Amino acid sequence: MTGRRRIRKTFLRFLPRPARATALSAGALVACASLAAGCGVVPGTTGGSGDGPIKVMTWAPDGTDATNKPGMPAMALAYARWINAHGGINGRELKVLTCNDHNDSVGAARCARRAADEDVVAVVGSYSQFGDSYFAPLEGAGIPYIGGYGATNEEFTRAYSYPVNGGQPALLAGLGRALAGSCGPVALIRPDSIAGDELPAVLDAGLKSGGHTEADDLLAAEDATEYGTTSDRALKAATADPVKRGCVVPALGDRNDTFMDSYRRAREDYPAVRTATVIGSVDQTTINATGGASGPYEGAYITGWYPVASDARWDPMKKVINEEAFGDNRIDPADAGVQTTWIAYTVLKAVVEKIGTGEVSADTVRRTLDDGIKVPTGGLTPPLEWPRNAELAAVGLTRLVNADVTLQVVKGGRLVTAGKGGTVDVTGTLEKADLG
Repeated sequence: MTGRRRIRKTFLRFLPRPARATALSAGALVACASLAAGCGVVPGTTGGSGDGPIKVMTWAPDGTDATNKPGMPAMALAYARWINAHGGINGRELKVLTCNDHNDSVGAARCARRAADEDVVAVVGSYSQFGDSYFAPLEGAGIPYIGGYGATNEEFTRAYSYPVNGGQPALLAGLGRALAGSCGPVALIRPDSIAGDELPAVLDAGLKSGGHTEADDLLAAEDATEYGTTSDRALKAATADPVKRGCVVPALGDRNDTFMDSYRRAREDYPAVRTATVIGSVDQTTINATGGASGPYEGAYITGWYPVASDARWDPMKKVINEEAFGDNRIDPADAGVQTTWIAYTVLKAVVEKIGTGEVSADTVRRTLDDGIKVPTGGLTPPLEWPRNAELAAVGLTRLVNADVTLQVVKGGRLVTAGKGGTVDVTGTLEKADLG
């Protein structure tokens, strides 16, 4: 074989199939006498069968009167820019489509149908309260749902769901355990919604694990502009015992800010009442906006899924944000939605790397997830895997594989790790929750 023929054969082997066919026609190789000459092929950006972009979708509500998570799609796009600038995943370009579900069932279904029409290989790191609307279209198209926010219990029951955290069930179960020994009466303020309906049982399971009675369950409109009446009801419920200091637990997501405006004024007559809540309903920005060390969150226990934002384990994510989204105020590295999207894309990357040079499709991604892959996340979660029979299958949470929570506290206006730090596994608590 002549040197020219060897060069030609080597060059063709590194081209994707469509480009290979073009190169073989009309003497296209004349202009590419060697690999050094190029022809627009960037080493490491193609490989294996199915060399086109890996197409995924990330969705979340934005611009609504209820919960908004614009940082999640923004984080997904930043991740794609970063990974593509570093050669892609296994040499393949990552293409992220985004969708706004507008926080309603029609919008959620529309996003899912678009994902199917676009032939994405997965929906990754997303938020929606309407699992009953989006799971059916995804399952019909065989598309896995990786790393949802945990907004509804459906994310922990559907076969094509691969959650990375324990959702609201784990957070509230962990919070209940923390409050059981330090609070008198507990009042829960939660949305009058499908997602909200699932919250009382898990908080009560945590309270009962410490010998406490059930919380008062107070419903509130998701899109209310003020919560004066609800605040009064919550404070009266929390002070029903004249001896034991009561606790108020607002779990209203983005509406917590609005609630706290009303609550702070009403609380002046009830200074002994403590406040406790969960990540997703409060973060450092919220604490600052409500008065910091002099605000209603001072001394509050707050449960989260992951380490506090100042933890060095988040440095790789922060590096990506600084490189690809500096100045994008939608992306807050302390936001649990942004953090969940980062972890979900960590899972996607591990899956594609496991597939190797084979075809990356919804089917191969799902099979790889089902075949026992164990994904390390740099200590942000336990190594993630999704066995067919998860520990919590007996209580219906068949897909909940990470029930770890972190306990944090507001000290001097800063959200810091409580006590000795570390995580608490609330699997045993959730096993006792009445989720029927």
